Formats: sequence, structure tokens, C-alpha cells
Amino acid sequence: MTLAVHNLEVVYEDVILALRGASLSVPRDTIVAVLGANGAGKTTLLRAMTGLLDVHRGKITRGHVSLDGATLDTRKAAGVVKSGVSQVMEGRRVFTEFTVEENLRVGAHTTSARDLTEKYDRIYGMFPILAERKNAIAGYLSGGEQQMLAIGRAMMAEPNYLLLDEPSLGLAPKIVEQIRDLIVSINAGGTGILLIEQNAAMALSIADHGYVMENGLTVMDAPAETLRSDSDIQEFYLGGTGEERASLRDVKHYKRRKRWLS
Repeated sequence: MTLAVHNLEVVYEDVILALRGASLSVPRDTIVAVLGANGAGKTTLLRAMTGLLDVHRGKITRGHVSLDGATLDTRKAAGVVKSGVSQVMEGRRVFTEFTVEENLRVGAHTTSARDLTEKYDRIYGMFPILAERKNAIAGYLSGGEQQMLAIGRAMMAEPNYLLLDEPSLGLAPKIVEQIRDLIVSINAGGTGILLIEQNAAMALSIADHGYVMENGLTVMDAPAETLRSDSDIQEFYLGGTGEERASLRDVKHYKRRKRWLS
């Protein structure tokens, strides 16, 4: 089974060209990382894959998304989830006035009452802290607990693929390590992972394969080990301060793109 994006072009409000021919492939047994600066098109890519473009006044104008050869991009978001693809959006987006268990229930809206208890038990086994706080209001959880809740809610649908948008954003290093280990565990259980991350060191430490996006294009793809050892990737994504990386983006932009697109 493979989740794939083929030469995708996306336009917002018939004016803004956000994707200009993005392509990638996610075999089910792998973790695939997508790296890129803000505005590279990473979140738009996920929206196109999960049926959420309409909400943001976007549309696919070329290319398509497929799951094991079947077209996916013509389906609404609920249909994408039913097909076995779930997403955890950037910023966690938990229902802050609901309890932990009520949030999880939202992720299993197609599940019968008979099967619901079994799914709760499965998620609580994966996330013991959620079991301890199942009656707590989600808005009072820590950032790390909310991220675990968002992942647990997506996993209630028992997806074949889990798409994660910046799961480490705003979290302390120790919590990032916990999230990283959870992603590895979920993948080991048979769920394919597409990981959108600006924390390139974390993403490439667990990924099997990686893609680099720039200006709406996938400009480079290679095994994660190859990307980790690439001098430009090391310099641009894995080393230096944010200010230094911004400077590198300006100074080396043309040279890097010429090499990657050749």
C-alpha cells in the first residue's frame, strides 16, 4: 500500500499558486519526512491530501493524490478518513472545552458504541497519561499532553496512514523526545507516517526517507541517511542559529536550487 502525490499544483482563491508540481510517495511501512521553510507549501500539501483545501479556498488545478492507485483528492475530508488516512494539524486543535475522552470520541465518529470501549483502551494503552486524565478538560492540559491527545484522537480511526503537521512545535526538548518515540511506536504498529517538521534533526533521526520542499516544489528527495549527510542540509537545517540559517537561505539560494533542480 502506498500513499502518493503526483505532480500536484494548488491555487488559493484563483490567484496564489501554493504548490507548483509537488510529488512524493509514502509506502505504508515507512516514516517519510518533509522539510522546508515557512511558506514552502508543506501545510498546503497536507490539506490537499486530506480534503481540507475547500475550507481554505484552495483547489487542485493539476496532478492528483492516490492511495494504493485509487484517486483520493476527489473525496471530502470525512471520505479521506474512511479510506484510512488521518491528520494531526499544526497547533494540535483539540476541543479545549471538551474532556479528554470527549475529544477522543470525536475521532471515532463512525465507530459503533460496541467498539468504542475497545478503541479507548487501545489509545489509553498508547498514552497512559490520557487514561489518567480522561475526565480532565482538554484546555487545561499541558502542550505535550494536548499533542498526545491530538495524535490519540487521530488514531481512534485506526488509520493506515497518519499525517503529522509540526508535532514538535512549541514543545520542550524532553517532550519532543516523547513525541518522537510515540511516532516510531505508531509506525512499528503498522501505520505509515508522513511527518511535516521544521525540527529537521528530530525528523531525519527517525525517518526512512525525506523530501525537501521549496516554493511549492519538492526539490530534493533521498533516504534520510543521505539527507543527514548532505552538506547543504546540514548547514541549512541542522546547524547554526535561526539567524544564521536565514542568512544561508539568502546567500546560497541560487546555488542550492541550481544543484537540486539539475
